[in-house]
Amino acid sequence: MAAPERDPLTGQYTTGHVWNGIKELRTPVPAWWLMAWFVCIAFALGYIVFYPSFPSLSGFAPGSLRWSARSDLAEDIATAKQKQASYLSRISSLPVEAILKDPDLSRFAFNGGHAAFVVNCIACHGASAGGQIGQFPSLIDDDWIWGGSIEEIYRTIRYGIRNASDEARSSMMPTFGGMLSPQQIEQVAEYVQVLNPNAKGHDGRGSLPGAAIFEQNCVGCHGAQGQGGREMGAPRLNDAIWLYGGAKSQIMAQVTHPRHGVMPAFGLRLSDETVKMLAVYVHSLGGGERSGAAQ
Repeated sequence: MAAPERDPLTGQYTTGHVWNGIKELRTPVPAWWLMAWFVCIAFALGYIVFYPSFPSLSGFAPGSLRWSARSDLAEDIATAKQKQASYLSRISSLPVEAILKDPDLSRFAFNGGHAAFVVNCIACHGASAGGQIGQFPSLIDDDWIWGGSIEEIYRTIRYGIRNASDEARSSMMPTFGGMLSPQQIEQVAEYVQVLNPNAKGHDGRGSLPGAAIFEQNCVGCHGAQGQGGREMGAPRLNDAIWLYGGAKSQIMAQVTHPRHGVMPAFGLRLSDETVKMLAVYVHSLGGGERSGAAQ
């Protein structure tokens, strides 16, 4: 048997394997690497002994310390609930409008409402509450179908809109596609487009063919100036805020075959304290009105 070959440059023995003139060396594993490996093995064995580790047929190996992340979490939650109890008790006992008069309580409700909003509301209204055009309304402007006071926001959140709850907000726009001709619908859409005081042709809107059609069919809900009617959930038509779009074709589509959104009654799935905190948060986003504020 031939003696092992030693590489003249490194002094290491070779394995005898050669690839394209390159010889493989028997370089030993560095001592520091072996030490780190043994330390990791020792740590793993110690972890298995003291802490929960591998599963078994009856559950899992609990470890000699009987430590549990779940029990620590339960303790943290219990501590947090204990600290929050006094605030929640006050929120429960106060009408929602009174919460805003207490800066400390209002701050707590804002933070709690934000947490609840992230879990329950952003899927529809978006993380910034800006809504989704054509689907869900913005909550950061000053256009409110049923009112933007904190009491009205609370009621809307609690009972929802057009759902199975007897207390839900409800409004239905007639399907004018079966009542008006396509030409009349086009004319009334052209009239609605100039209800906004900033729209071109606003001053001469009374001479448009759609003016008479609007007066006969729309004034009862939306008002003579298109200002809307909160008592029946009729939206404003004389500003630049549109849920389903303000182009003539989009207005015509809504008049012909109206779309009606639905909002769950969150009072059925959330505590009353959480609903009140949500109302405080939504009211603070920029479009909230003072109690009893006019449209």
